[in-house]
Amino acid sequence: MQPDSTNAFPEHYFRIFLLSHMRAFTSLAGHILGSHPQISGYYEMHLSYADAAALDRQLAAYLESDALKPGSRYLFDKLLHNDYALAPAKLGLADMKILVSLRQPEPTIQSIVHLYRQKDGGDLFDSPEKAARYYIERVRALADFAKANPGYFYFDAELWQRAPELLLPRLTKWLELDLPLREQYRTFSHTGKPLKGDSSPRIHRGNIDRAGSDYAHVIVPDNVLVEAGEAYRECREQIIERAADSLQID
Repeated sequence: MQPDSTNAFPEHYFRIFLLSHMRAFTSLAGHILGSHPQISGYYEMHLSYADAAALDRQLAAYLESDALKPGSRYLFDKLLHNDYALAPAKLGLADMKILVSLRQPEPTIQSIVHLYRQKDGGDLFDSPEKAARYYIERVRALADFAKANPGYFYFDAELWQRAPELLLPRLTKWLELDLPLREQYRTFSHTGKPLKGDSSPRIHRGNIDRAGSDYAHVIVPDNVLVEAGEAYRECREQIIERAADSLQID
């Protein structure tokens, strides 16, 4: 049954949740998804979804600065931190689409450290050790989620840059969208704002930048990289095993 797109109450909107971690191209993902005519939402809302009332809070928070698109059927959010939980069985939704994505540890840790070293008072993750601890705890939490909630779509985050021509059609199919997702995207009211996602100038490009960034100046100690790599491989395997569908880098 399709939702009534003329009604703005949350029970008439399906949800898309992206579960991932920082610096896994999730701002790019949100902007590409949020640029689709059937999807409203594009940024990290910093909400937990542990009961049906959370859907009202999500909608109210979104409407503070943005409007639902006429004819849209999905409202999107992403969860990147263990402070915010998703309990699908408690939401009472007729349908939702859950995406899970991981990025390999070394470039992720380097990118986190680079980001936080640019921030005023941004010492939360300004060392490889701190960033790796966040990363390891997050990928383990995502593996725990997968054990309790099988049936999502998993993809390697690197596909956003390396092979969007493969990823976008698969996401279009999984989300049951009437029109294909595209590499080009819009910018929105919160684009580039701190705490809403990627705050670098790159997010304003309006299309996928396949060149990537070089953070080789951030050196991750071998022992840190080994621990993070073990967590990544173990958790990724568990997450893929419980996915209803997946797309991975060959």
